[in-house]
Amino acid sequence: MFEKSTWIRLPRNVVVGHGVLSETLDAVEELHLTGRPLVVSSPTPYDVAGTRVIEQFADAGYDPDEIIIEEASFDAVQAVISHAETVDAGFLLGVGGGKAIDITKMAADHLNLGFISVPTAASHDGIVSGRGSVPEKDTRHSVAAEPPLAVVADTEILSQAPWRLTTAGCADIISNFTAVRDWELAHRLKNVPYSEYAGALSQMTAEMLVENAASIKRDLEESSWIVVKALVSSGVAMSIAESSRPASGAEHLFSHQLDRIAPGAALHGHQVGVGTIMTEYLHTGPQGRWSDVRDALAAIGAPTTAEELDIDRDTVIGALTSAHEIRDRYTILGDGMSEEAAIEAATVTGVV
Repeated sequence: MFEKSTWIRLPRNVVVGHGVLSETLDAVEELHLTGRPLVVSSPTPYDVAGTRVIEQFADAGYDPDEIIIEEASFDAVQAVISHAETVDAGFLLGVGGGKAIDITKMAADHLNLGFISVPTAASHDGIVSGRGSVPEKDTRHSVAAEPPLAVVADTEILSQAPWRLTTAGCADIISNFTAVRDWELAHRLKNVPYSEYAGALSQMTAEMLVENAASIKRDLEESSWIVVKALVSSGVAMSIAESSRPASGAEHLFSHQLDRIAPGAALHGHQVGVGTIMTEYLHTGPQGRWSDVRDALAAIGAPTTAEELDIDRDTVIGALTSAHEIRDRYTILGDGMSEEAAIEAATVTGVV
């Protein structure tokens, strides 16, 4: 008897485009949420967009409250939870980059409250996904959480964010190439559950970025439109899969290991992008598409070498050979690479 079932949680409203921040109240009211809104932000995003979101709800008689967080940490999650309970919040809005949005979604999940995502930078696919990422000491934890009920992504604001954040978001999406390859490999060799729909959607987002890399330019609002659509698709793929598998494979293990060995050296998306070049080489060999990945990253101005990440050769090799230890997730790295194999992958692809 067929007994398979699934429960897919996706955003009900996704509002993307020029000036749509002014439609945040409308997007929320369509959800029929009740109670007091709590806006969670960090200092710069609060000035850029948070105050305008608060004004919308205040003018509509909602009596919104706010909390500003300085860093991404489990202490910050607990601070938001405590504040929300104190002010009797009815739903939460995360306004900012990855830091504010991840903290808000994790707090909302704990409180069993609705969460609205209002990104101010297109830096990663967490703006839509049901995963939160929080650093702790020399590691980073990926935690399951509810995806947002609505996403309001104003491309005018996104295009004004620091360009390196946008290129990091692009690199994070391009990494779906190898994440899906690893997922398929784990399915074939380890019988890990695989969703063809989620895999195809994730792969499509990576293709979208590679094919449009030449069109993604600094200070061009249309670039933010392209990037945020890809980020939304990637986040939806993870929700369909109920896993980060569609967007996280060996290249993410490499990045997480870099965070341990050389914390704070580079942005997560940039590290993942460089990891993608090497893991694509491991999957497909010298004649594979690793050069397409590298060229697309270079076209948008994302790092493609260890030097551009401000990381030395030995650190890259060390991260490659030990990345499999990060978590129990089968990838092309298997039970570990030899130093010789890591040197070859990093050298042939020009990373070192």
